[in-house]
Amino acid sequence: MVKIATNKTLRYCEESNLLEILYEKIASFFAITITNKVSFKLIVFSFFFTHFSFSQNTHNIGGRRVEIVNAGSLKSATDIADGAKRLIGNVQFKQDNVLMFCDSAYFYKNNSLDAFGHIHIQQDDSLHMYGDFLNYDGNTKKAILTKNVVVDKGDMHLTTDVLNYDVSKSIGYYTTPGRIINRDNILTSDHGYYFSKANDFHFKKNVVLTNPQFVINCDTMKYNTQSKITYFVGPTTIKSKNNLIYCEDGYYDTFKDQSRFSKNSYIISGEQKMIGDSLYYDRKKGVGRAVKNVQIIDTAQNINITGMRAIHYELTATSIITENALLTQIYDKDTLYLHADTLKSVGEVRDSTKSKAVDTTKKMQKLFAYHKVKFFKRDLQGKCDSLYYTNEDSTMKLFRNPTIWSDVNQLTGDSITIFVGKKSIKAIELRGSAFIVSEEDSIMYNQVRGKYMKGFFKDDKLARINVRGNGQTIYYVEEKEEIKAVNRTDCTDLNIYLKENEMDRITFITKPESTLFPIDLVALKDFKLKDFSWRIKQRPKDEKDIFNWN
Repeated sequence: MVKIATNKTLRYCEESNLLEILYEKIASFFAITITNKVSFKLIVFSFFFTHFSFSQNTHNIGGRRVEIVNAGSLKSATDIADGAKRLIGNVQFKQDNVLMFCDSAYFYKNNSLDAFGHIHIQQDDSLHMYGDFLNYDGNTKKAILTKNVVVDKGDMHLTTDVLNYDVSKSIGYYTTPGRIINRDNILTSDHGYYFSKANDFHFKKNVVLTNPQFVINCDTMKYNTQSKITYFVGPTTIKSKNNLIYCEDGYYDTFKDQSRFSKNSYIISGEQKMIGDSLYYDRKKGVGRAVKNVQIIDTAQNINITGMRAIHYELTATSIITENALLTQIYDKDTLYLHADTLKSVGEVRDSTKSKAVDTTKKMQKLFAYHKVKFFKRDLQGKCDSLYYTNEDSTMKLFRNPTIWSDVNQLTGDSITIFVGKKSIKAIELRGSAFIVSEEDSIMYNQVRGKYMKGFFKDDKLARINVRGNGQTIYYVEEKEEIKAVNRTDCTDLNIYLKENEMDRITFITKPESTLFPIDLVALKDFKLKDFSWRIKQRPKDEKDIFNWN
């Protein structure tokens, strides 16, 4: 075994074969015969020491010297390169804070080396690199590790086929597929850069980060093994059991399970899709937030909700939208537009441990609209302070001064319930001071009043109204398209039949008290029932007008 100290001195030489070989080579070179081999061995030893010291000095050109610390044997390899040496067996090199181990190596006078078998590079005590082959330039301090490459730094483990590593800058990169294991995270990519001092990885092409809770696919990613934060650029998808996230820029804290996404970002959770300029997501809490140009799409109900801010709670399948909140629901032949200060949607609640819903018999879908509610549909418009909708029985309930307009008819009450069919409105229910008004002209109004009313629609038009409790009517009688009289009737219960949204006939169920007044003999301003209110100025004219509350 040959051990070489770092102070350029040869400490000892235990293998006599090495001296014998040197003796034979030098004797042959000088063509001399010396009988006293012992004396000549001393000459050889002196020559070897001088030659080796000179070689070590030449290796220092362009950078700090690579030192040979240990080798089983050392031989000349001038057939490989001028001044090259062949080291075999437990070979060890050192340069500054870097140790290099291998089975064998060629060491060149330009301060570089090629190493083979069981390569191990140790930088300080924190970084270890392994491979089958190594090319190292001591002047530039750059290493190329090939075949079965492994990088180990504490809880980070990298494997690849080719690794380029800059020892002075502690930067490495690979251009062959690599795999990194960092605790619960497994990351693969075609190309990667490793910044050891900053604990940063940069990845390109076919990047996949696999975590027990999710999988990230992207084109470009930056990952810090210490903070466990992932940054991504370009098309990125994050899939889990509960949702799918897409973005083209953002970050994910894999330790805290918190993230931000931007550029065409959205989250799909069940049958709901949330879109926004910026999305924030807390996976542990199951809470997502969206800011600016927010959109929530419910494919099951054909509902689209937009606004400027939104928050979604996965555990309760609840979304809240504010600032210019707008709901759009598409029917076969028409579209409903609804605006409010705040919209809240409650979807289907799912068990996080199962793929099926908790309630497998029915889907629960609810919508709450708070303050300054207005909606527009070609055949129906409305206004109220707050609104509630559920698809359990397909009903929409309006509260606080609710008003509905259907063609020429205005419907009001203390509360209003609308029964929605698959394609259109089926019925409408008015409770407490229920009132229906239609205008004949600016001073003549057909009126129906009662405690409770239910109107039925046919082909999107109001066809029949049932009045129950304290029924009262005022309607104007036409003859040859000219109004001749006005009729006032008091009857507890009655049914009104309409044709083309206009009053056609009335059926009085209990004994009515009715009076017919000739139009010329009455003061028309007096023909208004209690609680009469004509709110035509509040009626939205189109989908844009629902934002105009005043």
